[in-house]
Amino acid sequence: MKGNWIKYVFIIFIILVMIAVIHKVNEKENQKEEEQPKVSTDEEVIKDMTLGVASFDTINPILSQNKHVQEISRIIYEPLFELDSEYKLQKCLASDWAKTSATTYLIKIRNDVKWSDGTQFTTDDVTFTIDLLKQIPSIYGSNVQYIIGVDKIDSDTIQITLDHEIPFFEYDLIFPIMSKAYYEGQDFLTTEKNNAPVGTGKYKIVENDNDKIVLNKNDKYTRDNLTLETITITKYASLGELYNAFKLGKIDIVTTNNISVDSYIGTIGYNKQEVAGREFDYLALNTQNQILANTEVRSALAHAINRQNIVSSIYNNKYKVTDYSLDYGSWLKGESGDNSYNPELAKQVLEQNGWEFKYNRWQKTENYYTRTLYFRLVVQASNTNRVTVADMIKADLANIGIDVTVIKASDNQYQSYLQNKNYDAIITGTTLSANPSIETYINSCNFDNEELNNLLAEVKNITKEDLLKEKYKRIREIFNEQQPYIGLYSSYYAVNSSWTLKGNICANWYNIFIDINNWYKN
Repeated sequence: MKGNWIKYVFIIFIILVMIAVIHKVNEKENQKEEEQPKVSTDEEVIKDMTLGVASFDTINPILSQNKHVQEISRIIYEPLFELDSEYKLQKCLASDWAKTSATTYLIKIRNDVKWSDGTQFTTDDVTFTIDLLKQIPSIYGSNVQYIIGVDKIDSDTIQITLDHEIPFFEYDLIFPIMSKAYYEGQDFLTTEKNNAPVGTGKYKIVENDNDKIVLNKNDKYTRDNLTLETITITKYASLGELYNAFKLGKIDIVTTNNISVDSYIGTIGYNKQEVAGREFDYLALNTQNQILANTEVRSALAHAINRQNIVSSIYNNKYKVTDYSLDYGSWLKGESGDNSYNPELAKQVLEQNGWEFKYNRWQKTENYYTRTLYFRLVVQASNTNRVTVADMIKADLANIGIDVTVIKASDNQYQSYLQNKNYDAIITGTTLSANPSIETYINSCNFDNEELNNLLAEVKNITKEDLLKEKYKRIREIFNEQQPYIGLYSSYYAVNSSWTLKGNICANWYNIFIDINNWYKN
C-alpha cells in the first residue's frame, strides 16, 4: 500500500513538471512572436511608390547619362552579374562562369528568363549588347573596351576574349543587357522604341510621356515575389524642383551627392542613410624616392596629416576620411590600421628609426651620409580644392618639422607627372569601380614588395570566396604595415526616403533598390 502511494505521488510530480515545461515553452514562443516585427492588420499597405528624375534624357539604360535613370534602370534591366550590399559579385542573367585562361572567359546564361514582351532571353542578346557598347557613346563603354571577341559555344554559352589580362574582369560584366529582337532593324540611337525598351527585370515600362514614366510588375519575372505593384517616376526640369517635390512628400525616395541639399529639403521629417560614394582622393608616395622609400617616413606622414580638418574645412564634412581604396564597403577590404592624426606619434616613429631633429630639420646619418627629410608635392593647379589640400598638408608637415615644396602644375604638366611617375608625391584621385583590384594604386607609388606582388598575381585567378577573402586580408595587412599611399577622403551621398516608405532601404552606390522586394507604403 505504501509502495502504491509513493508511485502515485511520483506520477503526479511528473505530470506537474510536464505542465510547467509546456507552459514555459509556450511563454517563450509567445515572447518570440511579440518580438518579431509585424505589419499591423489595421495598417493600410499601399502597393505603389513614386520616384523622381531631374533633367530626364532617355530611359534606355545604356544611352542615358542621368544618374537617377541609371539607379531606376536596376529594377527594369538586368546584367550578367550584379553586386550585393557588400559589392560581392552575384550571378544574375549568368548561371555560371569560368576563367579559362588569362584572357578568356566562359559565360553560361540562364535559360529560364524571358523579356517583358514574352520573348526568350538568349546569348544573342549578350553579344548584341557588347557590340553596341563598343560602337556607341555609353557610360558602360569602358566595361567592354578590351573585349576583342564574343563567340557562341552553344545555345547557352559564350566565350569572351580580351586583348590582355584584366584582373577581375568579371566585375565589368555588370552592364544592362538589351534585347536584340526588340531592336531588330532599328537605329538604336534614334528609334522610338527607346521610349519603352523591354527588360528582364522586376518591373516593366507601361507608360512614358512628357510628365512621367509608369512601371508595373513584370509578369514574366518569376524569381522573386514583389510587394510594390506600381512605380510612378515623375519628371522634373531641375534638381531644385526634384528636391522640393521630396520635401512636399510628392516622391518617396531621392538620392544626392549635393553638399547643399539640406538647404532644399531641410534636416528633419524623413529617413536619411549615408552611402559611401565613388570619388576617392589619395596621396601617392613614390616609394623609389630616396626619402619616401623609408617605411617609417611614410608612416609618420600618415599620422602627421590632419585629414579630418581637411574634410571639415574644404568639404564641410560632406566627404569622409578614407584610408584605403576598398573602404567604400567592399567585402574584401580587410581590417583597417591606425592612421589617426597624431603628430607626436609621427615624431616618435621618426626618432625610433634613427631620425634626429637638428637645425630645424629632420636628418638621418647612415654610412657617413646624412639625408634630410624633404620632398616635393605635386598638385594640379586647376583643381582649386586639391591645391588647398596640398597647402594644408604642407602646413601640417611643417608643424612637425618636415619641409615640403608644393608644385602647382599645369594640366599638361600634371598628366606628364602621373604618366612618367617622376614625382616625389602627388595628390591624385579616381572614380572607384566595382573591380576590387588595387594594382592601379600600388603602381602609382612604384611600390615593389615581393609578398604583395605574389598575392596580387594569385587573387586574379581565385574564385573561392573564403580563400579570396583570406588573401585580401593579408593584402590589407601589408598595406597597413607599408603605407605605400595615404588615403585622404572619399565622397558619400545621401539616400533620403519618406517616413511612409517601409521595408529595408538597403543601398550602396551600385544599387539603391537591393531589397525592394519587400518595400511598401502605409
